[in-house]
Amino acid sequence: MQLGIIGLGRMGGNISVRLSKHGHEVVLYDRDPAVVSKVHGRAEKSQEADGLKDLVSKLSAPRAVWVMLPAGRITEETIETLAGLMDEGDVIIDGGNSYYKDDIRRAATLREKGIHYVDVGTSGGVYGLERGYCMMIGGAKEAVDRIDPILSALAPGIGSVERTPGRDAEGLDPKAEQGYLHTGPAGSGHFVKMVHNGIEYGIMQAFAEGFDVLRNKNSGDLQPEQRFDLNMGDIAEVWRRGSVISSWLLDLCANSLAKDGTLSEFTGQVADSGEGRWTIEAAIEEAVPVPVLSQALFTRFRSRSGNNFGEKLLSAMRFQFGGHIEQHSTEKKHGSEVSDKKD
Repeated sequence: MQLGIIGLGRMGGNISVRLSKHGHEVVLYDRDPAVVSKVHGRAEKSQEADGLKDLVSKLSAPRAVWVMLPAGRITEETIETLAGLMDEGDVIIDGGNSYYKDDIRRAATLREKGIHYVDVGTSGGVYGLERGYCMMIGGAKEAVDRIDPILSALAPGIGSVERTPGRDAEGLDPKAEQGYLHTGPAGSGHFVKMVHNGIEYGIMQAFAEGFDVLRNKNSGDLQPEQRFDLNMGDIAEVWRRGSVISSWLLDLCANSLAKDGTLSEFTGQVADSGEGRWTIEAAIEEAVPVPVLSQALFTRFRSRSGNNFGEKLLSAMRFQFGGHIEQHSTEKKHGSEVSDKKD
C-alpha cells in the first residue's frame, strides 16, 4: 500500500522505515529537507516530497496521508491544507497526540467534503521500529478497514506474549492480540490513548516515589542501625525477574540505574505533554475520581521548582522510552515537525 507521511521526527521517521521494510511505499515530507533525505536513505521503498502539494500529487487515488506532528496549531494547519488538496474518498490519519474533541470536530468538517478522518493513538516510542507500535484507532469502519495493511504492518503482532485465557469469546476483537484496535468513531482512538498516558503518569510516579524511599534509607536522619545502603540498579534488576511489578517501565528504570545509579545527567524537571491534563479534565466531566493520576500530574508541575531523586528517575524513564530531553524552565517550548512528542 502507498502512504504519505508528514513529520519525520523520532516516531514519524521510524514508522516510515518500518512500513518500507514491510513492503509498503511511503512518500515523505518534513519541513526540514535534510530530515527527509535522511529518512529516505533508511527507507528503501520511499519517495521524497518538497511540500504538501507535491506529496499528494505523488500518491495514487484513493490516497492516504499520515500526519505525525505535535498536537496543536501545526497539526491543525496541516490537516486544513491537506483537506484542500485531497479528494472524496481519501483518508487523512492523525497519528500524533491530538485532543480527542478536536478529532470529532475535524472528522465532521472533512466528512462534508467526503474525506475520511482517522485518529490513531500511537504508543511505542523510539522502540517502535523493531518492536512495533500499539495503536488505538478511531474513525469510520470503511476507512479503518482500508488502511488495515498499514496498521497491521506497524503493529507488534502477538509475538511471545502469552495469550489471555478466554480471548476466543464472542465479541472480542482478535486484532487486539496483534497490538492494534479499532476503538470506535472518530476521537475514540485518541481518547483511549489519552487515558493510557494518564495511567502511564501514575505508574511512573509510583516507581519514582518507591525508589526515592529506597535511596533515602541511608539518611543521616535515621538511627544508624536502621540505615541501609541499597543499590538502586540491583533492586531494579531483581524486581524485573518474576516480580508482580515487573513491566517495561521497570525495565527502563533498570537501564537508567545500571548506567548511573545517581542519575546525575538528569535534573528531574519533568515535562507533561498534554494528555495527562486532558485525562484529568475528562475525569472531571465524567465525575470520576482519579486521585493517583491527578497527583502524578501535579507532581510534574512541582518538579520544575526543585527536584528529588524520584523526579530524576521520571526524567530517565521518559528519555528511555521516548527520547524526551528535559526542558529547563528557562527554555521556550515550541512544536516542530522533527521533534514529535510521544509517550
